[in-house]
Amino acid sequence: MAARIFEIFQDTFANRCPRCHEGQVFEKNNPYTSHGLKMNKICPHCNLRFEREVGYFYGAMYVSYGLQTALITLFYTLNLFWWNMPPLWLVFIIMSLVIGLFPVTFRWSRIIWISSFTRYDKEYSGNK
Repeated sequence: MAARIFEIFQDTFANRCPRCHEGQVFEKNNPYTSHGLKMNKICPHCNLRFEREVGYFYGAMYVSYGLQTALITLFYTLNLFWWNMPPLWLVFIIMSLVIGLFPVTFRWSRIIWISSFTRYDKEYSGNK
């Protein structure tokens, strides 16, 4: 189970296909460039179709919500125990981070969602 979770995080941070660990899920590695949020329809290496049906990525919204909630909880907890910033400053900082990190959480949530339903298969990898 721990190895599976490690695989999901590895694929997420590297922008790699969960089946072959070779092809890229998004066209560009940098989410802040033009076309940084544009997904490939299929994996360029193993031909895995990323969007399996219409509305497949609605579930990724829940993953994105969880990632954003974890970020907000982290900063609220840090402020509660260490920083002691005025509440308005904290709200401004958290909202800036949520908006600024949107491209990253968007990509991560989609890759985590795909990886949750697709396992690594040595047959499709270049490491046979």
